[in-house]
Amino acid sequence: MLTLTDTGYEGKFDFPARPQGPDLTYLLASVPRAGSTHFSHLLWQTGCLGAPLEYLNFQPAGPYAFASASPQLQLDLWRSVLRRRCSPNGVFGLKVFTPQLDELQRKNPPLLQEVLETMLPTRGPCRVVYVRRRDRIAQVVSYARATLSGVWRKEQERSGGPELEYSQEALEAADRGIAFQEAVWEQMFNELRIEPLTVWHEDSLVDGAAVTEAVAAYLGVTVDRAAAVAVPPIEKQSEGDAAAWTARYRGSLGFAVD
Repeated sequence: MLTLTDTGYEGKFDFPARPQGPDLTYLLASVPRAGSTHFSHLLWQTGCLGAPLEYLNFQPAGPYAFASASPQLQLDLWRSVLRRRCSPNGVFGLKVFTPQLDELQRKNPPLLQEVLETMLPTRGPCRVVYVRRRDRIAQVVSYARATLSGVWRKEQERSGGPELEYSQEALEAADRGIAFQEAVWEQMFNELRIEPLTVWHEDSLVDGAAVTEAVAAYLGVTVDRAAAVAVPPIEKQSEGDAAAWTARYRGSLGFAVD
């Protein structure tokens, strides 16, 4: 049974372990607040497209914070998820943000090398699904508010908490941060001559099945409905005073405000 505190990284959500590891891998590339968590769970629940979560997130609030100070434990975790988070048809997906790769470059180069050799092999096709969001203002507002509050998921919310004080500085920093991470991805794609499949958050909300099928077709994978698995639900966070932030930020950019 799923509980409100399930994050998806618990052992009960593992696929049956494959001793030989994956036959096919793909990178789910994204930037903050682009809807990648929602989309990763859509792919996962097919039971045929791996479980593309953040297996390189060793930040204090991340799923593998306990391994943050141990490069060897990080390596062990990576080798483990390759076996137990690979769907029975041999597909493994990894969701990643550019700062996570940068962190590995500085603190755990051997792990970064293994990750790149697995996910972006020099021999054979490199498969990348790039999750983006059309509504840039909503993305910036969401990123700024999450950064200020430390609340990134519904289960982190506390009832009765104070509203955030509007911060133009935080919004501008969020916009720069998103733009910078997008630029890093684009540079990587160009240097590696990768043509990623771009999927849009808004499309996944309207017709998640169609976008999921597009990913399966891009990967050359047949989705078997009988293989579907139960995954933790992704609940929408409370809006709070986000609408007021959005209106004020739009005004600061010179857009008409209703």
